[in-house]
Amino acid sequence: MVKHIVLYTLKPGVQKEEAVKLIASCLEPLVGQIPGLLHLEIRQAYNGMDYALYSEFESRQALSGYAVHPLHLAAKEKFFHLLDTRVAADYEV
Repeated sequence: MVKHIVLYTLKPGVQKEEAVKLIASCLEPLVGQIPGLLHLEIRQAYNGMDYALYSEFESRQALSGYAVHPLHLAAKEKFFHLLDTRVAADYEV
């Protein structure tokens, strides 16, 4: 299993709570629709970052497939313009 963690900041002026709700509504329903995506959650963060994405995948290949999957790319189009910075880490368990 691969765990994928991403921390984001939003662009200045973006309303954090509403943006996090939008992003969660776009990405969380992808579980069960994209092969190998086992779990995904979005939560508002604090201490320097605006929100965190935590997800679990069956394998590295599943994570790679998720990154380019048409459903994921379509979901990103709805909120990508709100994002400023991103820091990611992946690890296997």
